Amino acid sequence: MRPATYNQSLPESRRQALRLPLKEFAMQPIFSTSCAGLSDLPVVRAPVSRALRAGLLACVLAGMSVVLSGCFPVVATGVVAGALSVADRRTTGAQTEDQAIEIKAANRFRDTFKSDQVSLTVVSFNRIALVTGFVPDEKTRAEAVRLVTAIENVRGVLNEIVIGSPPPSLASYGSDSLITARVKSALIDSRDLQGHAIKVFTESSVVYLMGIVTEREARLASQIASRVAGVRRVVQAFEIITEAELERLQAQLGMERQPRTAPSGATGSAGARPASSPAPAGGSGAAPSPDPRSQGAPAHQGGTVVTPIR
Repeated sequence: MRPATYNQSLPESRRQALRLPLKEFAMQPIFSTSCAGLSDLPVVRAPVSRALRAGLLACVLAGMSVVLSGCFPVVATGVVAGALSVADRRTTGAQTEDQAIEIKAANRFRDTFKSDQVSLTVVSFNRIALVTGFVPDEKTRAEAVRLVTAIENVRGVLNEIVIGSPPPSLASYGSDSLITARVKSALIDSRDLQGHAIKVFTESSVVYLMGIVTEREARLASQIASRVAGVRRVVQAFEIITEAELERLQAQLGMERQPRTAPSGATGSAGARPASSPAPAGGSGAAPSPDPRSQGAPAHQGGTVVTPIR
């Protein structure tokens, strides 16, 4: 049987909708009845502004592209990615290279390590690769760092690999995902911090914070993360810049200036001061403790440890 073309797969009502003006198109049903189970969904026909209709349509298409990928091709992933990159302090090129670094690292780990005792993750921000996870011995840890260091465009490696057995995958990953969501939400909710500019990653209840921030922002973000339930340790993997450098960066990227005033209690014992220089490209950052709970590091309220590694 000859495969159906794009035009043939569209019902007549949908082809008619494609020729309608935006105002009339917004009043038409969005879901195609060609997908099983969608024909009974209610359709809201409320008058809205032209700009809001366009924004809602983009969001609906983005959600449909994920949930209903079996019914039609993905068409709106670029809209979501473009919207998220606006709040990022990295250049678009750096964001693309960070994604490539993470993919290449995962592929190299998969091709090199066959043991189920190796569980590694690479998170890259502004071409600095954070390597976390568990390996059985020092030789494997050194090999993992070497593989990441050799990836094109990597300018530094932060080695947070622990020698030991990986935790149970499903329970650990589920808990870590929940902690990441809570921390990210808390950062975004802060009125004195641009939470979207900070990347959050959690491994075995240890929260890693990455981003291009000032010392004030690093202290505040660490305080916020340390108060989230379930967080055992907060690791600062920031790239520190001055307030003046931040203003220039925001002007270059067209961002709004953020408040400089910190909330009450934001100053004081916020942990050790993070280093401003990135890790050397061929090194492993700061040597981690075999146990993710470092000894002698400063603690926030509730006993959560905060450790700077840059």
